[in-house]
Amino acid sequence: MSDLRSQINSLSAAEKAELLDTLWESLEADSASLTDAQRAELDYRIARHAQKPSDVIPWQQVRAGLFKKP
Repeated sequence: MSDLRSQINSLSAAEKAELLDTLWESLEADSASLTDAQRAELDYRIARHAQKPSDVIPWQQVRAGLFKKP
């Protein structure tokens, strides 16, 4: 994995953008393999967020809670 990271770091900004686009497209293709239950859960979460978009916890707060020492 570190070899892959060094290869990515050696790319130009344009090449990184192209790589990102290619990776994103591959993720979209993989999303077709969701089960019906997974797709239903995603639809539920999207609908719930649309109803109450302010009912979220910012990532920074979630991350801080994960790394908080007891």
